Amino acid sequence: MSTVREPGLIRRGVLWLLLLGPLFFLSYGLSNTFTAGRSDVGSLVFAWESSIPLWPWTILPYWSIDLLYGLSFLLPLSRLEMDRHALRLLSAQLICIAGFLLWPLRFTFERPELQGVFGWLFDVLMGFDKPFNQAPSLHIALLVIIWAMFARHTRGRLMRWLLHGWMGLIGLSVLTTWQHHFIDVPSGAVAGALCVWLWPVEGRPVLGSLQPTRDRRRWRLAAYYALGSAVLGGLALYAGGIALLLLWPALALLMVALNYAVLGAEGFQKDPSGQLSYAARWLLAPYLIGAWLNSRWWTRRHPQADEVCEGVYLGRVPARGQAASFAAVVDLCAELPAAHTPGQAYCSLPCLDLVVPSAERCREAAQAIERLRQQGPLLVCCALGYSRSACAVAAWLVLGGRCQNAQQAQQLIAQARPGVVLHPAHRQVIDSLPAGGGL
Repeated sequence: MSTVREPGLIRRGVLWLLLLGPLFFLSYGLSNTFTAGRSDVGSLVFAWESSIPLWPWTILPYWSIDLLYGLSFLLPLSRLEMDRHALRLLSAQLICIAGFLLWPLRFTFERPELQGVFGWLFDVLMGFDKPFNQAPSLHIALLVIIWAMFARHTRGRLMRWLLHGWMGLIGLSVLTTWQHHFIDVPSGAVAGALCVWLWPVEGRPVLGSLQPTRDRRRWRLAAYYALGSAVLGGLALYAGGIALLLLWPALALLMVALNYAVLGAEGFQKDPSGQLSYAARWLLAPYLIGAWLNSRWWTRRHPQADEVCEGVYLGRVPARGQAASFAAVVDLCAELPAAHTPGQAYCSLPCLDLVVPSAERCREAAQAIERLRQQGPLLVCCALGYSRSACAVAAWLVLGGRCQNAQQAQQLIAQARPGVVLHPAHRQVIDSLPAGGGL
């Protein structure tokens, strides 16, 4: 990340604040006033929440988010970063206000009268706040976005610990000031993370990546994931209580369905270093855990990588210890982060699981293999090391003239790594590449 600040950013930040500030108070106030007059306002509170203490002093971290909101506009180093940060905040405002209107909830605890400075701060807060701004918590959604911006620009272990500690205290304060019930916190965190995911600082915004696929297999896989999402979401809403936690994996599966249907591998937001964005990591966590366990289960009897030829190995996404034995890694996996050691050459070419890579992606992978194998032992990997990565190695074998066609390449690869899966569609893509066409 560049440390050189583009000129004119302070003025740009002020302009964004002049837009977002009035919008915040106007939309927030109107939605609260409107909901206060409704007769369909319910509440969602767990019995154990009655034991949450009231800590008047936590009004200080609660209020501090207003200061941090403004200061966050001093941090971006580019117009792109500034605008994406502002769009995240704007999106959070729109999502949460929509939540207040579509799913109105009321805070039910009666806060006792408080004295002193803390009591005065509560009185000021109650001057414009009403108990109808509940789920998803806008306070928490904004916290997630501001936290992400400060974390991006905070250096040094001590400063980062102080940052995370204070931000965590702000998150806790929405409960210990008796401003929100518990359900508001995770729903607000999801809203904030969604906004960070929608507007990444690097790469295209998610809304700019919408392109419905023409691949029937991708649509079929999207339908399976969407069905799983609907089942889990239905169970969560039907059972209620602790079962509401199922909404998290339901959301994760819905996002995966969107990736297969319209976003492609970009939806996982895997960066050139092999890591998924923080937002994608948190939102997709249930799915990612399942994908990692599936990867380890299917390869439990054969965890090691296998040499195909000339120092090119084929295997699963490695753990850090396994990656250290290779000079370079070419990674075809979109959904799992890849471990690699400092100084190790690494190339990420994300492809969706169970989908045939395009001819262009196969050519890119073959060129990366040819280039990086010069540095020493090279690992070509995907989640299992049996399909996407095997397709890439087969493309390298054909384009490099080591094999005449996909069938020969598959036979050579299968001798080294039995169980490799290359379907007719894989072979058709590989055969579309000119044998011995050069790399």
